[in-house]
Amino acid sequence: MTRIALVLGCGGTIGGAWMIAALHALAEQTGLDPRDADVLLGTSAGAELVTILGGGTGIDELVAMQRGRTRDLRLLEHIASTPPGVPPLPGPPLLNPRLFRMRSGLAAVAGITPTGRGDAQWLQRLAEGFEVGAWLPHPGSRMVAYDVRAGERVVFGAPGSPIATVGEALRASWATPGWMPPVPVGDRIFVDGGMGSTASVDLIAPADADLVYVIAPMASAPGVRVPGPGGLVEYRLIRHPMSAGLAGEIAAVRARGTTVVPILPTAVDLAGLGAYFMSRARRLTSFEHSMKTAPDTVRAALSEAGIGA
Repeated sequence: MTRIALVLGCGGTIGGAWMIAALHALAEQTGLDPRDADVLLGTSAGAELVTILGGGTGIDELVAMQRGRTRDLRLLEHIASTPPGVPPLPGPPLLNPRLFRMRSGLAAVAGITPTGRGDAQWLQRLAEGFEVGAWLPHPGSRMVAYDVRAGERVVFGAPGSPIATVGEALRASWATPGWMPPVPVGDRIFVDGGMGSTASVDLIAPADADLVYVIAPMASAPGVRVPGPGGLVEYRLIRHPMSAGLAGEIAAVRARGTTVVPILPTAVDLAGLGAYFMSRARRLTSFEHSMKTAPDTVRAALSEAGIGA
């Protein structure tokens, strides 16, 4: 039997909406219920979705959540609590300049970015709504956060990882510098897993999966970006380095003999998403656009991987 991992990357409010549309298209075209994947690995917005999927909720309810039509009160409350598009004034940085010598890209600047002061209780409530016992009902549910002192990624829920509640893991994975506060777990301090990698597909162990679907809204093919000046800035500062990092991770995982199917937004997808992925005002419009464009994006990704739809 083929072991399947579903990897969901970072992406904020808009990226999360696009991932739900992509998951819906993937389910329709392959018959895969996301809840049936052997491993659910999420980063930031992806960890938010892993919490819901790992808690037993299906893709149709996620679609209904985006449209405000779900009957699940946990999801209705969660979507209504989407953070505003502008964060509160941040605090001083955590100050770990050693990361400049240890890491590159966003990981290198994680120690000097402002400390977020946003209210992360909307994530805590979501986690508590789906947590059963010490973790989520799906035993393969995992969330990536970035240890800002050690300069390394940690996969909560994986064997050998630090012990954390679902709320701690989710808040840590979503702790975007300058937006949401860092999360202490034991004697370690964690920020958004996206500071270490947009999706961390390389943290899927060879024994975990034979087939990996990667849905990563903050990565795209070379040169593919949101149109306009804002899209150019977003591409140069965030999308290009994240895309390059993901490409390297995918190559490494494929070298192990694992099939990896990257599902990344195309220019058509990005034209309806905008350059600012934390825009609460654009969430529903971007989602409905994605529901129209994501099926073609997923179909092309499956075709390229030789997987029939």
